[in-house]
Amino acid sequence: FWEYHDKLFGNQSSLTAESLKKYAADTGLDTGKFNQCLDSSKYEARVQDALAAGKGLGISSTPTVYVNGRMINGAQPVEVFESVIDEELARGK
Repeated sequence: FWEYHDKLFGNQSSLTAESLKKYAADTGLDTGKFNQCLDSSKYEARVQDALAAGKGLGISSTPTVYVNGRMINGAQPVEVFESVIDEELARGK
């Protein structure tokens, strides 16, 4: 899983069906099962539902993190998280 995961993140500009199958083969996944699952679109409805739910919450990128209802959108330095957490802790006192 993690090897495939890393391969996808390292090749975000090339995520076509053909590329996904190649990455599966490159990382030693069971290509028969992988290709069958991908070609069948078995989980497409679940993925679309998750995308719609995220869009409904105003999420437009990953990662998106909520801290006490406050959205932190996109990859942020640790200082951003520390600041928001500290502010929320101070509000609770």
